[in-house]
Amino acid sequence: MKDSELAISQITLMKQKLHAARVSLEEINKDRNEKLKTLIQFIGNLSLACKGQNLELDNKLAKLRHHLHDYDQIDEALPDLVDIERILKSQYNQTMSQLEESRMGLSRVIRQIQRVNSAPEKVKKEIKYFKQDLGKPFHTVWEYIPKVEKLVGFYESILQQEFSQADNYEILPQHVQLARELAVKISEIEFRKDQRDQILVMKEVLQGDITLNTLLESYQTILSLLLDNIAREKSASQDFLYALNDALTVVRDVVTSSHNSNERSHQLKQQLNKEINLRVDNAGGIITDVDDVSDLKTQLTIQLSSLRDALSRKEALEQREQSILRKSIEAMRKELNNITQEANSYKEKLFEHQKLNLLDPLTQLANRAALEDRMDVEYRNHIRFKTPLWIAVTDIDHFKNVNDNFGHSTGDKTLQVIAMALKNSLRDSEFVARYGGEEFVLLLPEITEDHISILLNRVREKVKNIPFKFKNQRITVTLSIGAAQVMDNETMQDAFERADAALYRAKNNGRDRVVIDI
Repeated sequence: MKDSELAISQITLMKQKLHAARVSLEEINKDRNEKLKTLIQFIGNLSLACKGQNLELDNKLAKLRHHLHDYDQIDEALPDLVDIERILKSQYNQTMSQLEESRMGLSRVIRQIQRVNSAPEKVKKEIKYFKQDLGKPFHTVWEYIPKVEKLVGFYESILQQEFSQADNYEILPQHVQLARELAVKISEIEFRKDQRDQILVMKEVLQGDITLNTLLESYQTILSLLLDNIAREKSASQDFLYALNDALTVVRDVVTSSHNSNERSHQLKQQLNKEINLRVDNAGGIITDVDDVSDLKTQLTIQLSSLRDALSRKEALEQREQSILRKSIEAMRKELNNITQEANSYKEKLFEHQKLNLLDPLTQLANRAALEDRMDVEYRNHIRFKTPLWIAVTDIDHFKNVNDNFGHSTGDKTLQVIAMALKNSLRDSEFVARYGGEEFVLLLPEITEDHISILLNRVREKVKNIPFKFKNQRITVTLSIGAAQVMDNETMQDAFERADAALYRAKNNGRDRVVIDI
């Protein structure tokens, strides 16, 4: 009996210990899950901070965030971590290389600024220290931007020094005409959105009553704005920067020459005025002192002849001064024309550059940046006209197998063929862009709910029927498509995420199908 009671007591004690162990294990699991959740949130936020630097990286991180939403899918994300790490390292090296190129570009520009001998001494000292500071490498983009702002400040200080010495000349018709031409010219130059209000105010000033100082300040402002834009477009603006620097030199020389000429003319005028006053005083003295009429006539004739000569010289001096001023204005007008030509050329280059930046170089479809712009346009039209708008996200099924089995060159050709098939399947009002990797995004306005499935399945079938042949082997390439309609009070991003989720359902349900989020 005692042995039985002892056994029961031991079993009870073991049950208590087991229960305590289970409670402790649950607490450990709960604590682990909370920490895991915090870590996953941190990884998700960290991936968002990397967004916008690399299309491939954005695509991989988007998939990673999708997998991290569900603990059961974390294992599926592990293979992508190797690729993400590789892309991050590559992006870091590329960023460091670009920052070094930017630093060298700033060094070249600062050397050009140092050639301006008339810069204030304080600015020269700051430029010297700035140049020394440029000897240190940049580690982040945020170290580069303040340097550009400082560079623009140097230009503004030099311009202010140059134009502060200009006198308020009399406004001539040529000045008014030059102001009108300047107003027209700045209308032809594309300025940034944050500069347009300032340009509109300047155009109103130039088309009204102006002073020469206002005209020169307009030159200064325009040059400053253009220089600011050049600093922002550092990779494409080096040649234009040299042209503007030369233009500043010409304007400075014209203003300095006009100022010096005006000083010399002023001194000569003072001398002529003294001479004229002296002749008048002498004539008055002769009238008072000479009694003989014949002698008085002779001496007055001499004085009047000298007075006429002095007045003629003064008139000639004023005409010469006006001629120099006209030539100065003409030189500045010519330089403005040169600047305008350079600006128009730069504008065309920027347009072409922007155009290239909006195209995916491999497929020649719109890229992600162009997609975001078009999404804004279509969303505004959707809100304004209350027309239906669909977003479809499509992915090439098992595309990795094409690359692995037949090579990346074949994979690239496959992407190009499918891209053209997608583009040719759509109307002009519809839009397709390469989102990254093997994913494409379609924007489909004015499609009813009854027709969206028909349209997308037609696109899917068209790609499926493309006769791909790799190494004498016939291959069928299929698409998985997810789509969602932009609903009331919903953002484009919300609709995109629903379409992306529908794409993953299409993938998980066997691929080669269209899934529409209802």
